Amino acid sequence: MIQQRANFDWMLKDLADGVPGIEMIVVLSADGLRIARYGGDPDAADRVAAACAGLQSLAGAVAHEIPGSDGRMKLVIIEINGGYFYLMAAGANAYLAVLSDVVAEPGLMSNRMRDLVVRIGAHLTSPPRRNGQTV
Repeated sequence: MIQQRANFDWMLKDLADGVPGIEMIVVLSADGLRIARYGGDPDAADRVAAACAGLQSLAGAVAHEIPGSDGRMKLVIIEINGGYFYLMAAGANAYLAVLSDVVAEPGLMSNRMRDLVVRIGAHLTSPPRRNGQTV
């Protein structure tokens, strides 16, 4: 597990170095626990991870209303004053979240995030938990 987190560091740094304007990258479980982060402080990353759990649930609920959809959220982009927020499915029960300033180009960002997920998607997973314990 320690080696896996060390691998996350360079993988997330690679994304940050490849797209100008990234402020924070967070890998999180579906239940909102931070798995890894790059940039920002740990408390902010924990808050982002917790908020993302609700957002991915909401996106999934909306996806069920689209005819022919399997109800799974793939990518959410929110433009906010001063930047963008991206949330992408990144493996079984895991998500990749990025906060960026306005310099970051949304098309480039989503493509680089998708590339990262494809390369390391098997490592970006979080086993299901019951009562706080891994099942």
